[in-house]
Amino acid sequence: MLVSSSSSAVLRRQLFLIRCLGGGVGQSYKKIRRVNCSSMVAMEADAEHVIRKITPLLDPTRHKGQAGKVAVIGGCREYTGAPYFAAISALKIGADLSHVFCTKDAAAVIKSYSPELIVHPVLEESYNIRDDEKESVSAKVLAEVVKWMERFDCLVVGPGLGRDPFLLDCVSNILRHARQSNVPMVIDGDGLFLVTNNLDLVSGYSLAVLTPNVNEYKRLIEKVLNCEVDNDDASLQLLSLARSIGGVTILRKGKSDLISDGEIVKSVSMFGSPRRCGGQGDILSGSVAVFSSWARQHVSSTKESADCNSQNPMVLGSVAGSALVRNAASLAFANNKRATLTTDIIECLGASLESISPAES
Repeated sequence: MLVSSSSSAVLRRQLFLIRCLGGGVGQSYKKIRRVNCSSMVAMEADAEHVIRKITPLLDPTRHKGQAGKVAVIGGCREYTGAPYFAAISALKIGADLSHVFCTKDAAAVIKSYSPELIVHPVLEESYNIRDDEKESVSAKVLAEVVKWMERFDCLVVGPGLGRDPFLLDCVSNILRHARQSNVPMVIDGDGLFLVTNNLDLVSGYSLAVLTPNVNEYKRLIEKVLNCEVDNDDASLQLLSLARSIGGVTILRKGKSDLISDGEIVKSVSMFGSPRRCGGQGDILSGSVAVFSSWARQHVSSTKESADCNSQNPMVLGSVAGSALVRNAASLAFANNKRATLTTDIIECLGASLESISPAES
């Protein structure tokens, strides 16, 4: 739904208030709620237009890697499916290369799922490391990831990561280096647990996307804004949250996905699937990673005055990823109904993209 001109005026006033009201972290939202009782309405994104604009043409002159190189940081003893779902989804959409950096225990399992993935068994968990080894092992883990870092267009951090303290410390160091190297990142799953407790890892980094579900979003709101989730004014609260974390992009998953970078709020409301099998968030994180890298290429390479070029590429990537996964979920559900699994949705990603942005157009 498009907002009316009067709603746009309200949006401009609310943005002005967020910029101008003082106070500690989270106080701007509370002050706005006290002085302005108008609800903010998110603009429905023209997601199909965004997908068509940022999806690169299949050009025979391009070489391997130019359509995207994605790395997933995650995968431990307990969780091997999530990193696979994120990494294979990136390939199914059109990325050329997909890597997974996981623990040694998870590597053989993830490799067995698909020969298409490049799997690096370099992460370590506490149970496998003596206290006197931790410093040297942490440095070795970072070095193993860093030597690949400059090759990646985007990182996906968190699917299947787990919450082992030593492992999370290692991933914190990886995030800091990625940020120093201006590598975009999508934070999901246990990566959100990590950054919620260490906001400095992403605060102020415009190339970061957070993709919280309902419980992860609740923890972020309580931590950053020090209040409860406000579903009556969800758009304004999301905008305030993104601004309070310094302009990161947040994709709040729900019946309608809401996306904000602290400047705008977009909604993706197209129907997906009523089947809520586990793993769909992992598909989304891999999808957002690919589309965000494509959006950055598009914005940097074209001089058109199209809407796409005036927007944050991480927002564009989030809009595109949300819409594509919803469309794929709808296709999968039409075929499988209650039997729909995450793997069925992954198999529909290509058809979903083809229906919106045909390869031969």
